Amino acid sequence: MELLDFIGSNWGDLLAMTWEHIQLVGLAVGVAILLGVPFGVYITQHDKLSNLVLTVAGIIMTIPSIALFGIMIPILSIINQGIGFLPAFIALVLYSQLPIIRNTFIAVKNVDPNMRDAAIGMGMTTWQRLLKVEIPIALPVIMAGIRMAVVLTIGIGAIAAYIGAGGLGVYIARGISTSYTEMVQAGAIAVSILAIAADYLLGQVQKRVSPKKVHIG
Repeated sequence: MELLDFIGSNWGDLLAMTWEHIQLVGLAVGVAILLGVPFGVYITQHDKLSNLVLTVAGIIMTIPSIALFGIMIPILSIINQGIGFLPAFIALVLYSQLPIIRNTFIAVKNVDPNMRDAAIGMGMTTWQRLLKVEIPIALPVIMAGIRMAVVLTIGIGAIAAYIGAGGLGVYIARGISTSYTEMVQAGAIAVSILAIAADYLLGQVQKRVSPKKVHIG
């Protein structure tokens, strides 16, 4: 009952923090997609580079988020951006890379060789083959990677409040420091709902963009 009273009396703040959270995660994942998808496609043609890239991305994922934020502070303090939006944004972009690059790489690599050979036999260039055949087939798996990245960054984004990035993590951090249980619960529930909603919406997008049949030509 106290939790409901808290949410009811702080509804405006919760909405504002949710919007901040969406902006941070949306921008970070958007940039991660622009970087990760083309890079994932590129390394399908370079096996040695793909092993290195996937290894580095995996190592980044093993770094605790609060530690990565801590690493960013002295580096970005050089340009007076040690705390706030920028370090959180960069960290979230880095965390988003593994699921996006890995899924793109795996999806394109696992395209049916017969489809690829047929496209080559029709005289398609590498780019035509990628755009008309391989990427449409790989798109559902790529979207699955993007879904994972979004859910992941929504959760990690809550920790970014500790370096002044705002978002729903503000309630969690403030509630923990003041032992205000209802504040922590409100922030945690809001983060969970946001993650579930984002995953559901992207799941619907994934279904819509999944081609039932790919025609060559």
